[in-house]
Amino acid sequence: MTKKTFLLVAIAAVTAAVAFAADPVEGFWKSVDEKTGEATAFWKIYEKNGQLMGEILKIVGKPDSTIADKTKPSYKNFPVKGTVNTMKVVGTPWIWGLTKKKTGEWSGGNIVDPKEGDIYQCKITYRMADGKKYPKDVLEMRGEIGLGIGRSQFWLKANEAEFR
Repeated sequence: MTKKTFLLVAIAAVTAAVAFAADPVEGFWKSVDEKTGEATAFWKIYEKNGQLMGEILKIVGKPDSTIADKTKPSYKNFPVKGTVNTMKVVGTPWIWGLTKKKTGEWSGGNIVDPKEGDIYQCKITYRMADGKKYPKDVLEMRGEIGLGIGRSQFWLKANEAEFR
């Protein structure tokens, strides 16, 4: 193989790897209490059919059988069929419909707080650790009621061993 051919193959391989790499928002994350810094739930964030989704995998201090009885019976475009306020909190996609703006940035979807039943417009942005404002990699989870009015939470990267 010539040096030129080798270089072309190497460039193609790197390009393919980058193109098929998972978006940094995908994976396991933990929501944390803003006052105590303690984990409240563990989430799996994933892409399905071009949309970003998120499910709770574990609620800290509650059984996996906990029902989302504070939610409404239905929400517009909810990603699973059935009566929402009879579904388990664990395993139900509470985040749905986000589309990719660019790598690490998704918007245009919804998030339901299964603890209270409120629904918000949702934006998710991956914030890489910079040693200053973000000492660790975080997901900025922004919930809005409209017109940019809302608030952000910052979720921490997790691994499967933490919640199994």
